[in-house]
Amino acid sequence: MQILSIVQLIIAIAIIILILLQERSSGLSGVLGGGESGGFYQTRRGLEKLIFRGTIVLVILFLILSVVNLIV
Repeated sequence: MQILSIVQLIIAIAIIILILLQERSSGLSGVLGGGESGGFYQTRRGLEKLIFRGTIVLVILFLILSVVNLIV
């Protein structure tokens, strides 16, 4: 089905954008004025946490659509 391929393409682009936003060196913390992490683990909060969870949800959705596309 053509609609599955279009939805997969849109989700793939969204995943790429969210992954690029998660990059540590130029992530939202750096853009919004947060300092360097100094090499220690930092928990995700606020928007970064939302982006992280959104990426996971979109990847799971993408995998499900891929399997459905194979079956159909």
